[in-house]
Amino acid sequence: MLDFIVNPLAGGKNGKKTKLAVSLITEKLEKLNIDFNFHYTEYPKHAVTLAAELIKAGATDIIVVGGDGTLHEVLNGFSDFDRVSLGLIPCGTGNDFASAAGIPEDPEKALDIILTRKPQFTDFMQMPSVRGMNIIGMGIDVDVLRRYEKAKRKTKLTYTLCLIKSLFKFDYIDFEVETSDGKNENYRSIIAAVANGHRYGGGIEICPPAKPTDGKLDFVAMREMKKLKLIGAFMKLKKGKVLTLPQAVHFNATELKITPKSDYTVNVDGQLYENIPFEVKIVSNVLRMYR
Repeated sequence: MLDFIVNPLAGGKNGKKTKLAVSLITEKLEKLNIDFNFHYTEYPKHAVTLAAELIKAGATDIIVVGGDGTLHEVLNGFSDFDRVSLGLIPCGTGNDFASAAGIPEDPEKALDIILTRKPQFTDFMQMPSVRGMNIIGMGIDVDVLRRYEKAKRKTKLTYTLCLIKSLFKFDYIDFEVETSDGKNENYRSIIAAVANGHRYGGGIEICPPAKPTDGKLDFVAMREMKKLKLIGAFMKLKKGKVLTLPQAVHFNATELKITPKSDYTVNVDGQLYENIPFEVKIVSNVLRMYR
């Protein structure tokens, strides 16, 4: 039995991408005589509850039909990792983790992966109070998300425009980073990001080397620079070369703690959390995912 958790609003309010995906999934699985059920989310964080309830009832394959936000919720409702596998049919605006996991955006091709391959171990990030699948961060990315949430149209272009506005208006943040291998340093940066996937915001390559299969966290920060250099930094970011900037900081760790010097908001897979403990560790060889 395949249990699909569907976000009917994924990819835009009209839900065209989701409706098409559901139609294609239904047609294919009925032809193959494979048992399946659709479970639709009705409110924010409903996917957390749905995943937890389905697993408690005996589900073995939970498939997300939605974007990074729905995937984030389902991961946070997950349990019995040795018995339950996770799948993804990307239907969001950005589908950033699907890119990191090598899952095609075409719903039929994504379904074929679930039907023809065995699930493989895939890393995720564990914080004291929440799990993250793609990227966890604070700083300018939070400012961008808040601007994006207020926008009437939510597209990749809208996100990019919000990022440009934030670049010239956002102030730097001060924080300390401690790693499990003894590294300890203070930063004044525009962002503090911990990556499992390589991109966010619908294709913005914040950390091209990051992979959800290497058992490592990728930490990224961008030290203070003159405002006039932000345009060049933005162009590097768009080209996936932001880590080549002299102000860029990038290193790997398996566990780290970030301590901001003031109140803060954490962006976990595009979901905002206020003042939660910013402690992250990588979890490998636990989650099985179709990819």
